[in-house]
Amino acid sequence: MHEIIEQLEEKRKKAHLGGGQKRIDAQHSKGKLTARERIELLLDPDTFEEWDTFVEHRCTDFGMDQDHTPGDGVVTGYGTINGRLVFVFSQDFTVFGGSLSETHAEKICKVMEHAMKVGAPIIGLNDSGGARIQEGIASLGGYADVFQQNVMASGVIPQISMIMGPCAGGAVYSPAITDFIFMVKDSSYMFVTGPDVVKTVTHETVTAEELGGAVTHSSKSGVSDLAFENDVDALVKLRQFVSYLPANNQEKPPVWPTDDPADRAEMSLDTLIPDDPNKPYDMKELIVKVADEGSFFELQPDYAGNLVIGFVRIEGSTVGVVANQPMVLAGCLDIDASRKGARFIRFCDAFNIPVLTFVDVPGFMPGTSQEYGGIIKHGAKLLYAYAECTVPKVTVITRKAYGGAYDVMSSKHLRGDVNLAWPSAEIAVMGPKGAVEIIFRKDIGDPEKIAAREAEYREKFANPFIAGKRGFIDDVIMPHHTRRRVARSLAMLREKDIENPWRKHGNIPL
Repeated sequence: MHEIIEQLEEKRKKAHLGGGQKRIDAQHSKGKLTARERIELLLDPDTFEEWDTFVEHRCTDFGMDQDHTPGDGVVTGYGTINGRLVFVFSQDFTVFGGSLSETHAEKICKVMEHAMKVGAPIIGLNDSGGARIQEGIASLGGYADVFQQNVMASGVIPQISMIMGPCAGGAVYSPAITDFIFMVKDSSYMFVTGPDVVKTVTHETVTAEELGGAVTHSSKSGVSDLAFENDVDALVKLRQFVSYLPANNQEKPPVWPTDDPADRAEMSLDTLIPDDPNKPYDMKELIVKVADEGSFFELQPDYAGNLVIGFVRIEGSTVGVVANQPMVLAGCLDIDASRKGARFIRFCDAFNIPVLTFVDVPGFMPGTSQEYGGIIKHGAKLLYAYAECTVPKVTVITRKAYGGAYDVMSSKHLRGDVNLAWPSAEIAVMGPKGAVEIIFRKDIGDPEKIAAREAEYREKFANPFIAGKRGFIDDVIMPHHTRRRVARSLAMLREKDIENPWRKHGNIPL
């Protein structure tokens, strides 16, 4: 027995050392933590229960039978974040460059299966050189097994990918299926084909950072939801982010204690909207002032800035926020904003998170680049997401709500539960100037007549009262009462229960 215990301790020590001290030092020299250090920072102290510590690869080709490290390049198990259960896998770059083997994939699939069984989020800390070439097709099969698990878990448990090193080739598709992707600046990258292949095929010279770094994916492609400064910053913020999410699709969002009164008046909101209808203002100011204690976890802040998305808490409970941002492109909806909003809304709907929408939208972005890029189909994604959504939906129109964009932004017609408007709201087919130039085309040459017609149109349509008469707006509220009215609406809707017609699945315009 004593001999077996010694063997056990020796194997455990070898597993904890990963690829050896030299490789650990190399990892640290790049400003990166090891797989186990990352788990230690992410989870509550002394809560990590590791599985499959002694698993080793089965490959015998290319001298691999002489090189075995317990754990095979990935640390898996479960623990808690703020006392709530999560499952985690953390790839170990010090062991075979974190490359994925058949057994490495089996370990990941095992924790994913268990996460689904017990209804807990799965968090992947990715740091891998890709498929283990020595294993050939077995490694590729392992990736496909992970992809299948990702798809089965989608909409059942929250799936979060934290890219903390390289992630290339087939490896990128597992994070792509998960709900959220976070990256670390200067040390993580994602791409389907690397810079060398790009240069060979397209003759473009590009660095790994330019091609698929954290800044690229969080500002240009929209692949990443956030980019963090370093490993420690990333893991601390990830703990904070997880606190907003329910554990699974059967649960309601978590409720955290708050001392912020639900009926708090915010008088400064009465002067948020400028007198000039063409002058912008920062919609994030409204979001922060409505939220509990200014809590706002924004996602994709550097991508499609004309639409703001993220999580807030109201009366301690998580709420998803979607808001037009007049500071960027006047708040117009374009291709990127539509995709960004649609995916976020569908996540909220899948996990019982109410959606709060702040509207100030002059319409969809015009232009050949948008039309050629498929704005019709992409805009329809946002429309589809709102229309399909069955969670509580509260909408506040602060200023402009024009044309089809009014319809799309969680209007009463798309089953908005509570639709409120500020006195500054303008709900119409289009802005006064454009409308008058169409209706009174014959008067275009007479500036005085046109100005009078604009004033007439503005008085008649550029206000919330016509929509109010129709019942499309439930009430016109003072801006400083927004938090109180939103909180009461969400409380009223807490037990909302509607279902869409049975179907295998809809066919969203992808």
